[in-house]
Amino acid sequence: MKRSIAAASALLLAGGLLAAVASPAGAAPSTPTPSSLQAHRTDIRAADSEAYTVSSSKKDANGASHTRYTRTYHGLRVYGGDFVVHAAPDGTFAGTSVGLHAPLTLGTTATVAKASATAKARTAFSGTITAVGSPELFVDASDGTGVLAYETVVSGWLPDDQTPSKLHVITDANSNAVRGAFDEIETVNGTGNSIYSGAVTIDTTLSGSTYQMIDPSHGNGRTCDMNNGTSTCTTFTDADNTWGTGANSNRQSAGVDAHFGAAKTFDYFKLVHGRNGIFGNGNGVPSRVHYGNAYVNAFWDGSQMTYGDGSGNSRPLVALDVAGHEMSHGVTEALAGLVYSGESGGLNEATSDIFGSMVEFYANTSADPGDYQIGEKININGNNTPLRYMYNPTLDGSSHGCWSTSTKNVDVHYSSGVGNHFFFNLAEGTGATAYGTSPVCGSAAAVVGIGRAKAEKIWYRALDVYFTSNTSYVNTSNPANTARAYTLRAATDLYGTCSVEYKTVQAAWTAVNVAGNDAACPTGNDFSLTATPASGSVNPGSSVTSLISATVTNGSAQTVALTASGLPSGATASFSPTSISSANGQSTLTIATSASTPSGTYAVTVTGTGASSTRTTTFNLTVNGAPGCTGTNGNDVAIPDNTTVTSTITISGCNRNASATSSVPVTIYHTYKGDLVVDLVAPDGSVYNLSNRSGGSTDNIIQTFTVNLSSEAANGTWTLRVRDAASLDTGRIDTWSLTL
Repeated sequence: MKRSIAAASALLLAGGLLAAVASPAGAAPSTPTPSSLQAHRTDIRAADSEAYTVSSSKKDANGASHTRYTRTYHGLRVYGGDFVVHAAPDGTFAGTSVGLHAPLTLGTTATVAKASATAKARTAFSGTITAVGSPELFVDASDGTGVLAYETVVSGWLPDDQTPSKLHVITDANSNAVRGAFDEIETVNGTGNSIYSGAVTIDTTLSGSTYQMIDPSHGNGRTCDMNNGTSTCTTFTDADNTWGTGANSNRQSAGVDAHFGAAKTFDYFKLVHGRNGIFGNGNGVPSRVHYGNAYVNAFWDGSQMTYGDGSGNSRPLVALDVAGHEMSHGVTEALAGLVYSGESGGLNEATSDIFGSMVEFYANTSADPGDYQIGEKININGNNTPLRYMYNPTLDGSSHGCWSTSTKNVDVHYSSGVGNHFFFNLAEGTGATAYGTSPVCGSAAAVVGIGRAKAEKIWYRALDVYFTSNTSYVNTSNPANTARAYTLRAATDLYGTCSVEYKTVQAAWTAVNVAGNDAACPTGNDFSLTATPASGSVNPGSSVTSLISATVTNGSAQTVALTASGLPSGATASFSPTSISSANGQSTLTIATSASTPSGTYAVTVTGTGASSTRTTTFNLTVNGAPGCTGTNGNDVAIPDNTTVTSTITISGCNRNASATSSVPVTIYHTYKGDLVVDLVAPDGSVYNLSNRSGGSTDNIIQTFTVNLSSEAANGTWTLRVRDAASLDTGRIDTWSLTL
């Protein structure tokens, strides 16, 4: 489904030079900075003449961030070119999630006319066509490599004349061959003959003396009656706020199920995963029931839910897991945008099955208790069997329970079986369980589950910050862009490297025949170190503390000796105690500074040395400027070729604005001063240029600049930013000062 892109910062990478494009008011900030993207061109598979737009940004409680970007190439949208840039709590680069195998190199001139692409797209549609959009020239990189293509949206009705369709047809812009297609309308599939949650509480709205099925507690989501048509929908009303009878003969009964399902799905994502409803903005979901005549389907169209009444209009498809399944498509689209075809389409469907089942468990009704069967209440097959079985997907006769090379070629409702089976194994384990017997694939080892609560958190985390639009089960060209790799990263984030949860994710994927090239977990005794807090500030002559904690990540406990490095001059570090156990041992780190300790921010490395392994953690120490309105940083900072570097001075105790004649003495040793752009960055981010590639081939910048800083508050961290903008020559910042 084509997703609208939220207004955000745009970044242009052209000719190897990265420049920021002005962002709209209220746009999401770019994280990391544009210079960080430039520094990691290889990691994002960057090519010249590309632009990147921030589509979303998420910050974890520990300060780590994850920023999603979309990509254009020579002005063309790149489908499958999206990527996520991950930053550590201290802002440093921490890797990417990227769908491209290599930088794009294709030409952008089509040899097929748009009219020919339109005609070809029409032939791919089965049913009655009502409209054909203008073909859009774009880069189709859904398989990780770029091909110039057209995307044409053909709208109409499927052969049943009741199911709407918005078919996106992808055709090669140079051969006119159909490369693929996916429908924007995502449905529950099946045929057969066919209310479910018992007595429940629903939120409604009183208007005058009449109650309306509009939920004020869940974003004013409304539920309406299609009256077995396909166009007009009338909001349910009632005089006494007692809705339905539980029998299909009362039209309100199906409305109660749909209304209840929308509310529980809203609550599930908000209270379990912290997402503000399906759309992420607090808005409720409209639900349309009694759609069509004997319509054996339900669908999500990107903005609302629609439910048919089943065969003979006797079994409305409004069960809890169906509701949760369909609305979860909206969450998937908003977060990862998984392409609805091939293995990424299977992951899209698996995500909906997973969260549909978890919504059922979350609602915890006695009439429809949680299970791992999909659509077991709606009898869509006509023989009282569910649509799908997560514990053994092959029981439906079509789904894949084990990955194979043919998985990418089957319908997404069947390739979803691999993801469903993995999730069941992760949560409940293999073999006989309370919900069914889960077989392993081949000679894989049995799996002991970690429980639903942890499993659902891992899957949502992977979807939220790691999955890209073309993530798959297996990808030999780009093995990092796989569900196995990303769920392992999610498990690491939530529960630690090589934790029990991490190892269970590995085992659960192996049990469905999805292998990986995961980094080996340590086989001996190992541990991790953390600093709490991970940063602190101190005035010269004072001290700051942090609690250093150790946790066993593998094997047995060992004694860990603690040391610190990276301290500024005049500062010392001490530990109490000096050695701790790796099994949850703790020590207080105290960093004491002297009156002469220079201001600035320093990455202090805490090293724990054990008998079997050595681990580190970082404490970011900020030394404030001496009380008053001056400061100096005499720490050398190397200036490599074509690189931007910074040095900071923190001013404190200067409780006024800086002056109109503030002075900035700078000593920079460099063999070609004309390469350098030197800026002073105020605490509020304002930039004052000191030197812009002036001085030609002469050496060094040793100069005192006078700057009008009268609009700036003096207190805070000031930054000297130096960019080497040309090749060959290098240098260093030797020292600089501020007098405000």
